[in-house]
Amino acid sequence: MEKYLIRLEAPQVPPDDPGVMAQGLTAQVAHFLFPLLVEWDCLLDQRLVRTFLQSIAVILTFRDRANGLLLSELGGELLSAEHAPAGTKRLSNLVHAAKWRAGLITRFLWQRASEHLSQWQQAGQDGLLLWDERGWEKPESWHLEDLGPTRSSNAARLTHSKPGYDWPPRGPIFVPGLQWLAVLLVGRLAQQGPPLLGAQRWWTKRGPRSSCKRDAEGKVLVERAAGWGPAVRHVFDQGFASAFWRGLLLAYGLRFVLRWRKDDQLLHGPGKQRLTWKIAQGNRGWSQRTVWDARRARWVVATVLALPVAHPQQPDRPWWLVVCRSQGRSPCSLLTAEAIASDEQAWQVVFADMRRWQIELSGKEEKSELAFQSPRVYEGEPREKVLLLAPLAYAFLLTLLQASFQEVRLWLLRSSCHRTGLHGRLARLPLTRLRCALSRLWQDRPADCAALARCSSNRGRAPAVA
Repeated sequence: MEKYLIRLEAPQVPPDDPGVMAQGLTAQVAHFLFPLLVEWDCLLDQRLVRTFLQSIAVILTFRDRANGLLLSELGGELLSAEHAPAGTKRLSNLVHAAKWRAGLITRFLWQRASEHLSQWQQAGQDGLLLWDERGWEKPESWHLEDLGPTRSSNAARLTHSKPGYDWPPRGPIFVPGLQWLAVLLVGRLAQQGPPLLGAQRWWTKRGPRSSCKRDAEGKVLVERAAGWGPAVRHVFDQGFASAFWRGLLLAYGLRFVLRWRKDDQLLHGPGKQRLTWKIAQGNRGWSQRTVWDARRARWVVATVLALPVAHPQQPDRPWWLVVCRSQGRSPCSLLTAEAIASDEQAWQVVFADMRRWQIELSGKEEKSELAFQSPRVYEGEPREKVLLLAPLAYAFLLTLLQASFQEVRLWLLRSSCHRTGLHGRLARLPLTRLRCALSRLWQDRPADCAALARCSSNRGRAPAVA
């Protein structure tokens, strides 16, 4: 019982003035976006730059899952309810401006991730690049440009069987929407800081901007991630287990961990083609550890085993199959091209796959907290600009999880979003509480738009941070 009391004891936080803290966090938003603001100041009118800076603060302040990214709603928050048409017009001019493209924000996010990766390399640390493909759903939309068939994850959750109720319909359900690719950079160690948003990309099979799945995903790998080389280890789920993707990874000599389906076939031994789950059958684990299952939030006892295999389409290329067995779960099969000579190397592969849960949580935050399903912009390019404003707000929230913001974070959570439950107080990444606290603080002490304007007009000089 004593150890739990120690964990619940929170450090003391100085009683800072809320107005000063609100102004300091407002300036921190400008400081975070400063490299992007300098570039925008050379392309756009100063009023559009000011609107862009204010819109990020408004997205963080306005919490509404159904209407969080509607231009009309954000326009009312940007100025006031009585001047909502003027605010909506400002946002519309920003997203429809022809002098800037959505790739400007994508490049800013990737450059920021590259800078952190360089710092990790200088410290002798490596990173993990987590990949995930999702669906951007607009089930009730008919007239938005470029919408195509998207497999609905919301409908899949509703069709889960529940004891005591009638059996729901079976099979996938497709709705109008876009395909969505997300890339997240995380450190292998907790000391390397919070995750970093690397890239967000949307594509569709219909309309003037139509593309195929592997072409859209391959461009992100070739144009962005391939330049990092062996500095990172790429982590994929089963959706990337295709011949095209494997050939691309091998062609660029990248390190990767690929989750493999248990009913796919591999070569084990001279000419022996077997199902994946049968290859490790009857083999005992090399070692046993107690690991944290982040998905189920509990400690489990797991064993690991590694076996040399090859793919039937590439029999001359050696692979390694890493199998992790744990209590209450089916064995997890992971495929990698790196040679596994010890149980420690096998555990590193397993731990890399466990970190993939971070990108699942990021998708949850963006969909639930940042209202990713709500935009109603008809054209493809302006809609992508609106969708990229929310990742910028999410990336700023991640910066507040750094160790240097510990006192600010504790003050925010205690003063504006207090929780008495054990689960809420011990959360390592309290992004939902953090945004709620920041929203309440800025609602009580509105962000000084004049200060934001002055920060955005200071070319070549970083804004002061309180």
